[in-house]
Amino acid sequence: MDFITENIVLIAIAFASGAMLLWPLVARTTSGPALDTLGATRLINDADALVVDVRTTAEFAAGHLPRAVNIPLAELDKRVGELPAGKPVIVCCNSGGTSGRATSLLRRAGRQDVFNLAGGLQAWLQAGLPVVK
Repeated sequence: MDFITENIVLIAIAFASGAMLLWPLVARTTSGPALDTLGATRLINDADALVVDVRTTAEFAAGHLPRAVNIPLAELDKRVGELPAGKPVIVCCNSGGTSGRATSLLRRAGRQDVFNLAGGLQAWLQAGLPVVK
């Protein structure tokens, strides 16, 4: 018992570190599957997937994936009905974090064919893929 009371700060740090290591796993399971740029490109070309960019209108205007539709995250819950049924949806943001929340929102709204673009637009750019301005 003395060990615990004397080392409570170290124990708290150990638990916090463990929680931070597990967070990406928990976030991935709630937002659904993620696609890398190759997987996203294949889904766009083979299944005519719809790309939904959830960044702000100004960020979208600065550069986005070809044929992407801009629905800012703040408006997504009201505009879910605009997404065509029967098509897979790839959700994109700048780095992949915001699109994970959007993917969760779409899954709660009943869409099952929703994927998060891992790394977002930054990963797309790093892969040397085209961007429309």
